[in-house]
Amino acid sequence: MTIARKFSATLLAAAVCLPTLAHAWWNKDFHQRTKVVLNTSAQGVETKEALSGVAVPLRLHSGNFDFLSAKPDGSDIRVIAADDKTPLKFWVERFDGANELGVVWVQLPNTLPGTDKNVVHVYAGNEAATAESTSPALFDGAMAAAITFAGQAGEPAADASGQVKSAEPVVREVNGLIGVAARLDGQPLQWSSDKLKAAGSGPYSVALWFKPEALTGTLFKQGSLSLNLDGGKAFAQLGAAVASGGELPPSAWAHLAVTVGNGKLTLYINGTQAGQADVPAAAAPIDGPVAVGQGLTGLVDQLEVASTVRSADWVKFAHAAQSADAKLVLANTQTPETADAGEAHEQGHFAILVNNLTVDAWVVIVILGIMFVIAAWVMWDKALLVGRADKDNSKFLQNFRSARDVLAVETNGMRHSQLARLYEAGLRELKKRDVGRAGAAKLSGASIDAVKAAVDADLIRESHTLNSKIVLLTIAISGGPFLGLLGTVVGVMITFAAIAAAGDVNVNAIAPGIAAALLATVAGLGVAIPALFGYNYLAARIKNISSDMGIFVDEFVTRVAETHGAR
Repeated sequence: MTIARKFSATLLAAAVCLPTLAHAWWNKDFHQRTKVVLNTSAQGVETKEALSGVAVPLRLHSGNFDFLSAKPDGSDIRVIAADDKTPLKFWVERFDGANELGVVWVQLPNTLPGTDKNVVHVYAGNEAATAESTSPALFDGAMAAAITFAGQAGEPAADASGQVKSAEPVVREVNGLIGVAARLDGQPLQWSSDKLKAAGSGPYSVALWFKPEALTGTLFKQGSLSLNLDGGKAFAQLGAAVASGGELPPSAWAHLAVTVGNGKLTLYINGTQAGQADVPAAAAPIDGPVAVGQGLTGLVDQLEVASTVRSADWVKFAHAAQSADAKLVLANTQTPETADAGEAHEQGHFAILVNNLTVDAWVVIVILGIMFVIAAWVMWDKALLVGRADKDNSKFLQNFRSARDVLAVETNGMRHSQLARLYEAGLRELKKRDVGRAGAAKLSGASIDAVKAAVDADLIRESHTLNSKIVLLTIAISGGPFLGLLGTVVGVMITFAAIAAAGDVNVNAIAPGIAAALLATVAGLGVAIPALFGYNYLAARIKNISSDMGIFVDEFVTRVAETHGAR
């Protein structure tokens, strides 16, 4: 019975685990995915309301998406829910493989409050995949118009459904906050549609992004409802009701939203309620054409008009998601291997840095790697040389000082001793002068000086041998940090150039590239620091051996002069 129960428990555990394993990767034909986490807890952008049907832009960049493995046009992109089974509605507003930047709009079926479990997977990396039919019309049913300003130059600006179009073509700026933005020149952009209207009491909501160059004018106006700027200070007006807010900084993107409903006119700036006023009972209807930018210059992006009262949580979440708030949106690249291994095996910080290295940084790091191998080999080779030399020199010196005959010192088994080789060089010079043979004349002072000069020449050659290849360490010490700095500077330049091309400055886009660029400097220091320690250690050891050689030459010549010199 016990065995049967254990077997049943094992089967039950397997049954529980199998669905998890099966859904660890949606489709094995797609070799990478970007896991996007929308954190609505206190550690992220906290919301207390469950939101349904919110469409958010997911920004792809080299820090969270492998553009090299994706198709050049992004046609292999797929967006799957957290369960790794349910495809989500999405639309690719921008995909620039050359600059490694992309914007993918995704409709979130449900966004849970107070959790970091709101997960979306963006799959790619399948060369055989064909582009799916997608549409920007992926907003919730209450969205009367969502205008992203995507389109070609000279075209009107249409909403996501394509039914609401501007009266005139708009001047587009490629690098807006999210994707393409519209440029304002003081004349209003206008849209007319029966969809865009509401009673004076609402419900109605308007939201847009604005980057001002002039700080006084009417940003939005429709019938009795307007959103105005007076010297940079924003205020919403509905008939006699006025909701005033804070000041907008010049030349910076700001998210402004106005809601009408429940007897209130509410103004939000950058996701936070900035002002509120009571709506008059007899407020005039909100109807007629929508006008944006009367008397204003600057850029406008993502205009949204809804036939409902967007909640404070909705406005906060939309602001954070569209601005790519790092506290709300966390994204990283995964492969099937890391996904199957589980959450504990997601990419570490070092892996993220390596994945974001640019080509120039790789070139620098490879060169530094070669320098490190050479420096390590020199240090190992020289450490062995000086170690063996010290051992054999000590042994020879003991034999030399204990020998009664200066011409009969034992040198066998001391092939690493510089002193033994200098001694043998001296013996050769003495044998040329028949020193030690019967009847040989005593050495004159000039002959002794000649012998010393010959031994000194060999001493210099031994010193050259000891110091050979040490210059490679000095090159690593001085050149390593400069090469690393070069890689870092070029990497930072490339990162900022890509950000400038995208027009999107956020920490998620900047941090990985800069951190990866700094890896080149770390590599340079990683080469230079060990080489510096090794160089100082070897230089001290070689200096001691050189000193011993100089002392030995003097000692040898002195003994020869004493024993075989003329008196």
